[in-house]
Order: sequence, then structure tokens, then C-alpha cells
Amino acid sequence: MKLVVQIPCFNEGATLATTLAEIPQKIEGIDEIEILVIDDGSVDDTIEVAKTNGVKQICRHGANRGLGRAFRTGLHNALVLGADIIVNTDGDGQYVGSDIAKLVQPVLSGQADIVIGDRQTATNPEFGFANKFMQWLGSRVVRSLSGANVPDAVSGFRAISRQAAMDLNILSTFSYTIEMIIQAANKQMAIVSLPVETNPKTRESRLYKHIPQFVARQAVGTIRMYAMYRPMRFFFYIGAVLSASGIAPILRFVYLYFSGDGDGNIQSLVIGSALLTMGFMVLVAGLLSDLVSQNRQLTELALARIRAMELDGNAQQGRVTKGQDS
Repeated sequence: MKLVVQIPCFNEGATLATTLAEIPQKIEGIDEIEILVIDDGSVDDTIEVAKTNGVKQICRHGANRGLGRAFRTGLHNALVLGADIIVNTDGDGQYVGSDIAKLVQPVLSGQADIVIGDRQTATNPEFGFANKFMQWLGSRVVRSLSGANVPDAVSGFRAISRQAAMDLNILSTFSYTIEMIIQAANKQMAIVSLPVETNPKTRESRLYKHIPQFVARQAVGTIRMYAMYRPMRFFFYIGAVLSASGIAPILRFVYLYFSGDGDGNIQSLVIGSALLTMGFMVLVAGLLSDLVSQNRQLTELALARIRAMELDGNAQQGRVTKGQDS
């Protein structure tokens, strides 16, 4: 049983050594532990620090492509290295390395395909009030949309089985956290959350400049993924709102018409008809999107088979593919 601990990095030279030092050397049930560093276009000494601290598997993006792409590159190369379990952690040392042993246990026992570390933000002193509230709200929204009971939806501390890693297709460049949960839930993967500890903050997040920006970008990604995996439901809600909004002014016109005052309220009929037409068109778009979604599922099945054949062909080499973005 091989564990690959992947660490996406962007200018993490100052903290990477501490992160690497905390990664356990031995874990019960794991025969081999290997570390993979994904350098996402760093301009500091991240790669030198990784090599100095004994990391042999390093892949690099020539330019910064975003956390989502770095995570996807890591999954691909971890699979190439023959990983049975992949643990993703941050290069800034936010997560306590000793919790990796706890994180992999549900995957080892077959109880989970994905395990997400819960930072317990409600009681964590490292999070301010605004961060706690937005994390609580965001996690509730993700739970509602995906059906997965994940209390810390944006936690990047995750253990992933080999099969789950092969079936996931991360598309976002911004972040993978919410997209991964929605995908996994819709593919009927078993998702488990476990409480984990966090280290004191070493720096501010580089993923976003301020909370409104983070919320906006996560919201866009969440809506996109929900529409991709639940298109009929997504468009049905929109179409139903538009149709209901159209019925109201039409009923008003009908009432006034039979009351003898219809001539002066023709605008209600026009507005209602327009809204009803829009609602019908959205429902048709939902039906078409649902058909496209069926084709996407077939494409994903084909992609998983191609990926399996590719990995069978090159896993024996034990080398990462430099800058591979698969």
C-alpha cells in the first residue's frame, strides 16, 4: 500500500521545510510513503528547499496556473507514481502533519473514497468572525447542493483513494475544494469528514485578496458545477420562477378583463406572456442540458478507462511528468 503526499506550492520556500518535517515517515497499514511537490510557477526557492529536504518527486508549472490546476497535476502524477492513497496538504504548514495517519484510515478500511479534514472553524482561534461565518454559510450551501455532509467544505487537507482520483476531473483554475465535493457526491463516492488540528497561521492566503473576492469566485464555481451535474433541476428552478412570475400578471389581466377593465391593463398580459415564454425556454434549455449531461457522463467513463490504460503503461517508470496538467 503506497501513500503519496502531494503538496501544491506557490512561493512556499519560507514554510515548506516545516511542512515536510511534519509528514510522518511511517503509518500503520502503509508500506511506502512518498512526497510529491507541485511547484505552480514559484519565483522563490521553493524547489531548492524541496530538494534540500529530500523530496525526489517534483513537477513544475512554468507559470502560475492556479491552485485547481496544480491540484489536478498532483493527482495525475501521484497516480503515475503508483499511489493507492493520495493525501493533499498545503505548503504553508496550516495542517498538522501527524493528522495524515488519521486521515488515511477510513480509506484504508474501505469506509471512504474521500476523507476531508475538518478544521473545526467554529472553535478554531485561527479564524476570525468573518471567516467563521462565511465558512459556515458556504459549507451549508455546499451540503444543500451536493447532499454530502461536509462541515468544512473548503478544507484542502484531504485523503483520496486511487479509484476516486482516477474518476475526478477538476476543471477550475481557482480552487478544487467545492468542485471536488460536488463531483464526488454526484458520482456516489463515500465522503467522510474527520476533525483535524491546525498550526498557527504563517501568512495570509495567496488564493484571494479579500473575502468578497473569495466568495464571488467560489459562488461562480459552485453554480457552474451544480448546473453541470444537476442541469435539469438547476434550470427547472429558474424556469419555475419565471413561469410563476408570468402567471401572476396574466391572472391579473383575466380578472380585470372579466371585471370590465381589461382594455387599460393590456401591459399585464404582455409582461406575463413574455415571462411565461422565457420560463418555457429555460425549461427546454434544462432538458437539452440534461441530455448533454448524459453524454458528458459517457465521456467521463471513457476518460477514466483511457486514464487507467495510460497509468498501466507508465506507472512502472515511477517518474512524474514535468508540468503535466491532466
